[in-house]
Amino acid sequence: MRQTMKYASVFAVAALALTACGSDSADSTDTGTADGTETSTAEEASDVRVGMAYDVGGRGDQSFNDAAAAGLDQAAAEFGIETQEATATDGEPESAREERLQQLIDAGYTSIVAVGFAYAPSIAVVAPQNPDVHFALIDSTDYEGENVANLVFAEEEGSFLVGAAAALKTRTDNVGFIGGVQTPLIEKFEAGYIAGAQEINPDIEIQRTYLTQPPDFSGFGDPAKGKTAAEGMYQSGADVIYHAAGGSGGGVFTAASEANTMAIGVDSDQAKTAAPEVQDVIITSMIKKVDVAVYEFLKAEVEGNFQAGPQVFDLAGGGVDYSTTGGKVDDIKDQLDELKQQIIDGEITVPSTPES
Repeated sequence: MRQTMKYASVFAVAALALTACGSDSADSTDTGTADGTETSTAEEASDVRVGMAYDVGGRGDQSFNDAAAAGLDQAAAEFGIETQEATATDGEPESAREERLQQLIDAGYTSIVAVGFAYAPSIAVVAPQNPDVHFALIDSTDYEGENVANLVFAEEEGSFLVGAAAALKTRTDNVGFIGGVQTPLIEKFEAGYIAGAQEINPDIEIQRTYLTQPPDFSGFGDPAKGKTAAEGMYQSGADVIYHAAGGSGGGVFTAASEANTMAIGVDSDQAKTAAPEVQDVIITSMIKKVDVAVYEFLKAEVEGNFQAGPQVFDLAGGGVDYSTTGGKVDDIKDQLDELKQQIIDGEITVPSTPES
């Protein structure tokens, strides 16, 4: 399978303002734009200009959006790409997402990265109207077009491995799952996690909840909601909780720290990216290599090798995995790697939808 990676996005735009950024290379020079924002271009700059539209939470969410940002930063530094960033706000109308994408295009950005499935309806409107612009839509195949690369992941496969880790590490045979918003995408995380835990212990108790329901997407950016949900699960006997809730996961980690229990991160290696005071409770993370997917898309743009359509990043291709930072799963790594190989070899088929 062709590999590429990304994650669901959350973009916040105050008055649809766009934040410009550019290459981090030492030989970069700053140049002003027509709207007064600053951009930075490398001395050997590419003529590719990239607009990055984040989902709710944006750069700094320590999870999905930050993974996309890391891929953007790497490409900007390596290829001298000029970039501009914008972020969605919670509760905004669909027209705001469309306007955000079109505003990037009108500003001269030739490659647009839409971070997250919530941008699919907007891409369906904007992409046909701008056939000379290339789009990368992360986490969705709801719209496919001749100028759209759909960067999607086998989240259920990585979640299976951290579900197995939870079942191997629990002392109470009671674990939890917290999803940010109940959508088919996040249900893939839930389905894999449950299957992995039950592979180890068919009788394990699994508590599950979602913070919000569509069209309310605040569940991806509300640490207070995440903390409250996790506290309830820990008080009900869970001692490991896996979150797929974006920025709300910070609240899950805080609850785990206060309860002296365990948590599992998502998308990024959160034992490295979460607040320092909670990193110690994170035993592993389901890594979704959105940074690699973004980087590969932009590399293809620079090389003139754009490819439209779905590009799946799975376990076999290194698109998803589990982390070992902190050494907290070193004692079960052999078991996890054996399960990983069985998935790659097709001996284990991981479900992508949870049981009702």
